[in-house]
Amino acid sequence: MESLKGHLLISSGGLYDPNFRHTVVLIGEHGSDGAVGVVINRPLDVRVDEAVPPLAGLVADGEPLFEGGPVQQETPVLLAELGEPHLPDVPVIGRIGFLTGDVDDDLKWKLVRARVYAGYSGWAPGQLEAELAEDAWIVDPAREDDVFDEDPETLWSRVLRRKGPEYHHIARMPFDPSMN
Repeated sequence: MESLKGHLLISSGGLYDPNFRHTVVLIGEHGSDGAVGVVINRPLDVRVDEAVPPLAGLVADGEPLFEGGPVQQETPVLLAELGEPHLPDVPVIGRIGFLTGDVDDDLKWKLVRARVYAGYSGWAPGQLEAELAEDAWIVDPAREDDVFDEDPETLWSRVLRRKGPEYHHIARMPFDPSMN
């Protein structure tokens, strides 16, 4: 399978795992060793300055911490857009990628925007491919604006609708199908 790095995984209507129900995941790495990404549409009810004060200066004032996934939720993950595509430690799409370790002061001046995630989403070798074969995920190339969407809580339905009429019924599916 071709690498899905830089793509979105949009949870299908049949994916009921609460970790991924109605999620949009940006894939940062995908290969024979598995896949890693972050859920980009789950802001939490806590601000970065409250949860991870050392990273507060890298994001906009009042920016929420996002739930990146079920893996190592105590570990902050920094996703940023920088002035040049070669600057992220782990480039993903265009000028967007992950920064690891301490952020150098010179690099801070090149930050366009950033988000901090609690944890990440990960798949063992072959696991994501198996989930794709079971139609748990819908794949779409990521757009830079998706990553820093200003209304992340509605991103799941909007990304599905832009894929075309065949996805409109899924986009209207409630989080809890019993509420239908």
